Amino acid sequence: MQIQINTDKNIEGNERLVSFYSSEIREEFAHFDDKITRVEVHFKDENSDKVSKNDKKCLLEVRIAKKEPIVVTEHGDTIEKAFSGAVTKMKRLLISTFEKMHQH
Repeated sequence: MQIQINTDKNIEGNERLVSFYSSEIREEFAHFDDKITRVEVHFKDENSDKVSKNDKKCLLEVRIAKKEPIVVTEHGDTIEKAFSGAVTKMKRLLISTFEKMHQH
């Protein structure tokens, strides 16, 4: 499974951030590792240097072989909260998707 972490100009995409979130993705989606070809994480601070509630966004895109990408988005006060919410949504969606694929 390939993992790509992207940040906007307002979030520093340093080595530590990339390493941490790549590790989290591997751990959270280990159960689906043989089915997922690529995971892209996009972090965005929608209000730049202003402070506001739920201004951090995490878009999570998962690619499954020979299928359209699956995308979820979550907002939070921090990128950690946005990421956690997006991972939870994606896991539910992947379970549902793979159950449907198995039924056909």
